[in-house]
Amino acid sequence: MDKIDIGYFVGAASLGAMLLFPGCTSLQKREHYRVKHQYSTSDPQFERTMDNLLGPALTNGNKVTTLRNGDEIFPAMLAAIRSAKRSIDFETYIYWRGEVGRRFAEALAERARAHVAVHVILDWQGTQKMDRGSLKLMEDAGVEVAKYNSLKPLQPGFWYRPMRINNRTHRKLLIVDGKIGFTGGVGIADEWDGHAQDPKHWRDNHYRIEGPVVGELQAAFLDNWLRTNGSVLHGNDYFPPLSAAGSYTAQTFKSSQRGGSESARLMYLMSISSASKSVRLANAYFVPDKLAIDTFLEAARRGVKIEIIVPGPHIDQKAVRAASRNSWPKLLEAGIRIYEYQPTMFHCKYMVVDNLWTSVGSSNFDSRSFRLNAEANLNVLNADFAAQQIRVFEKDKAQSKEITLEMLKRRPIWDKLMNKAVTPLKPEL
Repeated sequence: MDKIDIGYFVGAASLGAMLLFPGCTSLQKREHYRVKHQYSTSDPQFERTMDNLLGPALTNGNKVTTLRNGDEIFPAMLAAIRSAKRSIDFETYIYWRGEVGRRFAEALAERARAHVAVHVILDWQGTQKMDRGSLKLMEDAGVEVAKYNSLKPLQPGFWYRPMRINNRTHRKLLIVDGKIGFTGGVGIADEWDGHAQDPKHWRDNHYRIEGPVVGELQAAFLDNWLRTNGSVLHGNDYFPPLSAAGSYTAQTFKSSQRGGSESARLMYLMSISSASKSVRLANAYFVPDKLAIDTFLEAARRGVKIEIIVPGPHIDQKAVRAASRNSWPKLLEAGIRIYEYQPTMFHCKYMVVDNLWTSVGSSNFDSRSFRLNAEANLNVLNADFAAQQIRVFEKDKAQSKEITLEMLKRRPIWDKLMNKAVTPLKPEL
């Protein structure tokens, strides 16, 4: 299957299953809850609500360092791996063949040979392009590797649960010694290397984390480790005492179809509904459903300034871009401003609300992240951290083209037809 991207096969198979067996997908049962604006993100009630609705509670004393693009991200991750003394827990959706993948395999294998407990979760679909040599290197060194939702027709339950193959882990987590964590949008592939200098090198953010919230990152990893491996990782090697490392109030939440949780969707809706001043959203796959659109429009009517950055001409999923654009006329008419990033593929996933509340991590703004994938995000309630992300947003916006209603009207007829053609598939993208 080397010459065929098996992701397309899985997608086609999943879509066929949805059409032939509509009862087998949770997307047929849509939630229609709405979130009314009652308080702002600066109100203590907002923090209490996010504590209880998303869980776990926001903790104080955290440090979060922003890393932009592969030149900053990969050296920081590899340095943390090489410093490990007790444990490494690593989960990713994308792990492809190439120089970056080889460097990570070598670093993880070296630590395993040094008797560090190394556990790796690889999404079965997202790692189809992985170099078999890198996988063998890790396994031979003693790295425990688990594949998430493998397509094994002989596996118990496969034939009567065909939609299972459509549920992927999209989480990007790295936890070292239970003390240092990473999350964000980056995949392990050469496409993320460099500094987004050309269309072959993608634009993305990742975050290095210290403090009590790292324990929550560890718990998010263990959620899928239990599912894929069945062993319970616990004790001081995984959950050591964590003292304050900074001044940020933060929480890690997880979302997955398996548990019936739509935490990612609820987080976005609660955040936008609570906005009183501004919403800055940067997202690689922005395909809002009707409820999300209505939430944006309600916020705009209250005078909230909303800006959205999405990929431009360089995007790996053309159908997503087409489906996304169908929702733009209503948003633009309401005064919401949309920008398309021009230099390369824009893979970032971050949001800043009211210059105070920030969410970063793996979640896209689409139905796949909201209803199908296992996701994990880090939320930070801190004005200084929000200001840092706003500066990043403004840099990204400076390299983007603003889209207007007139520009949408002037689109070629084939582009408009493409948008209409993918509309029925929006929930499945």
